[in-house]
Amino acid sequence: MTRSVFINHLAYALGDKPGTVEQAEQNDMLLSPASALREVGFARHHICSNKTTTYDLAYRCVRNIHDDLGNIDAIIYATCIPGNGTTGTESKFRETRDVKYLMDFPASHLQADFGLEKAIVIGLNQQACTGMLGSIRLARNFLVSEPEMTRILCVTADRFPEGSLYEQAYNLISDGAAACVVSTKAAGFRVLAFHGITNGAMVMASNDQTVGCYFTYAHQVIHRTLHKAGLAITDIDWIVPQNTNMKAWQILSRIFDFDYGRVYFPTINDVAHVISGDNVINLKKLLEEGKLKSGERILLFMAGYGMNWQCIILERE
Repeated sequence: MTRSVFINHLAYALGDKPGTVEQAEQNDMLLSPASALREVGFARHHICSNKTTTYDLAYRCVRNIHDDLGNIDAIIYATCIPGNGTTGTESKFRETRDVKYLMDFPASHLQADFGLEKAIVIGLNQQACTGMLGSIRLARNFLVSEPEMTRILCVTADRFPEGSLYEQAYNLISDGAAACVVSTKAAGFRVLAFHGITNGAMVMASNDQTVGCYFTYAHQVIHRTLHKAGLAITDIDWIVPQNTNMKAWQILSRIFDFDYGRVYFPTINDVAHVISGDNVINLKKLLEEGKLKSGERILLFMAGYGMNWQCIILERE
């Protein structure tokens, strides 16, 4: 019998400089007019100050669940932009030309800083915004295939380099991090099924190409995940997607004949799109609002560059 695996202890952290979409436009961070982004759900975002590193975000996030970590067997650390100096040592590489400074891995710092001596470290960095769902899938497979493992910490963290545009594929971006514990302890959300699709030929797709293929692949990955779980869309109580253009899910909900009122991403207005952290952020909000009942099923969906699409179905304990 396959072990049951559960997700619990959700956390996130955001960039320390909040601002409005209009301020982002004034600071030349956007490609679209601020009014266009506000029209599809975005109002504010959060970026990092100059001295805040990606690792700072990861540390702040994990600190929020430090007391709940327990005996962690592995850390799976997902990042979208691995080359942006996650621990702030890239300047030492430029000074010395010694590549060891480019191997100052943030997950190793997490292990040391939180005393997780037992944990092995695994990096995941080529799944873009789907990285957190990918890390949960990987964690689940470890727990099923290696009986000595019982608890895995999944973390995703990203900040854009200084001077970056904070709009991607018509979405407003925030710097941030998210984390959860994946374990064999029956608490939180049981993992029912997952599926992923990659179309590597679209690795450098334009914004319009990205939008153009979004609906076809979203339909495919969601349909295949439902099939793996032996479920129909009518068996799903909530869809918790990424914080993407609201019109996208207005269309997808009609395609799936799913109640748009149960497509839950209320943080889009204040949090914007936090790379691969959105599912955790919105799921945590849904949990805190007390709207979930035991036995309800939640579908998490994410699309990202690469091009990647991933989906996980959970069941509330």
